Amino acid sequence: MNIQIFGTKKSQDTKKAERYFKERGIKFQAVDLKEKGISKGELQSVLSAVGDFEEMLDEKTKDREAYQLIRYLAKEDKFAKVLEHPMVLKQPIVRNGKQATVGYCPDIWKTWE
Repeated sequence: MNIQIFGTKKSQDTKKAERYFKERGIKFQAVDLKEKGISKGELQSVLSAVGDFEEMLDEKTKDREAYQLIRYLAKEDKFAKVLEHPMVLKQPIVRNGKQATVGYCPDIWKTWE
């Protein structure tokens, strides 16, 4: 497995996800969304796995202005705006190759190899 966990240090769900993988002895790479953001390729991969931006946007984000703007943008414009404002994404985003989850999803992670 090649696990990447995108989130922030303050996110409780990100901390829980990191603890989940640590307890099982599974190595992962932690990426701080606030410091590094998410690359175009990584976002595309997660979007392909999840299916839709509506699933990925965090309605409780502190960046309310960006969230409201992104929600009402045309589909083709959302991608670029989310790259500019990665803090509007639900956390954690956990990636394993082509597979990905948004939020705390241990039931799905159990099935990964």
